Amino acid sequence: MISEFVIIGMGRFGTSLAIHLSRAGHSVLAIDPDEAVVAELAVDLESVVAADATDETALRELHVDRMGTAIVAIGMDSMQASILATALLRQLGVPRIIARSLSPLHARVLVAVGAHTVVNPEEEVGRRLARQLSEPSVLKRYELSSDASLAEVELPASFIDKSILELDVRRQYDVTVLAIRRGGEIIAVETGQETLRENDILVVIGPDEAVRRLAEVT
Repeated sequence: MISEFVIIGMGRFGTSLAIHLSRAGHSVLAIDPDEAVVAELAVDLESVVAADATDETALRELHVDRMGTAIVAIGMDSMQASILATALLRQLGVPRIIARSLSPLHARVLVAVGAHTVVNPEEEVGRRLARQLSEPSVLKRYELSSDASLAEVELPASFIDKSILELDVRRQYDVTVLAIRRGGEIIAVETGQETLRENDILVVIGPDEAVRRLAEVT
């Protein structure tokens, strides 16, 4: 489904977001006050304009209220501008506003003035990298909530030649094994009687702490 996005602030985060959404086939309006930045991005984006997002008249003229989602991606150069832009977008009735925060206090202010969702890309990247470094056996992780994930975990050596049923994984580790990835093949776990082989990857779902415990098994 094609969605309409307005993205304010064409720093690295905003530019990457705008280009990827555009390439995915969505309608994207990119806004930045710097005309040089806008001219450079015109090569990659169909709709990019130089405008002051803290100017209500400018936002109205660009019809941002018709967009389904607004992302305020203004960086560290102007925390005040991001707050004001977020407040104006809420006042104009944009249905969904996502704002980039630079600190916990900034995040609270953004929510107070109208942001529906607040993100901190730098913090998120740092958290994910820390997890990758501390949990090398977890090859992929997809967060389902604040404390639960779907993950791909390397098979512990002690599990080789045993079955999911024999290991009683759900009771012992508090995770559910959904499938086994064996080379290019995905084997659905139905009865749990499939014998596990060296180099198998377990596709599991469960609490983050439980996934971590499973990943530490040798």
